[in-house]
Amino acid sequence: MYGDSISAGYGMTIEESWPYLLNETFIVEGSEINLINESISGETTGGGLARIENVLKRHQLVQDDWLIIELGGNDGLRGFPTTTIKRNLTQMITKLKANNVNIAIMQIKIPPNYGKRYTTMFEGLYPALAEQFDIPIMPFFMDSIAINPSYMLQDGIHPNKSAQVIIRDIMKPAIEKLITDN
Repeated sequence: MYGDSISAGYGMTIEESWPYLLNETFIVEGSEINLINESISGETTGGGLARIENVLKRHQLVQDDWLIIELGGNDGLRGFPTTTIKRNLTQMITKLKANNVNIAIMQIKIPPNYGKRYTTMFEGLYPALAEQFDIPIMPFFMDSIAINPSYMLQDGIHPNKSAQVIIRDIMKPAIEKLITDN
């Protein structure tokens, strides 16, 4: 998992985050899936691009491995140009493909405070990149979480501890399907 605070478990311990909980579920079930979380709170697509080479080397990712990109939310919240976000994601995908690593990209959505035009352009990047590079696009797991205030921290952006199990349960079949179908 290669994301930002949403997957890094912002405001909680690593052991409370959905990627950790999901990996524990895979272990208990005897699954061959090993979910490694390389998410960092505050990460942008530029930061993700800057560290992708080190992640590839550190984990020795190979042809059967998957990297799920869940980045761009912080870029969007900061109003970064969509051309910059697209360029960074494109370069990440290109580096991963050059290393024969399987890639999936997660649809990212942002609050509408930058206006309909920017929001539409931002959210449209993800399906366009998935199509351009012929990679799977995963649904934004926050859709069902963000609408329920009891699952969100006071900032209204980050899921709280109680949401982590729900996100785990959303992502489990999505990741299993990703791996078995591709």
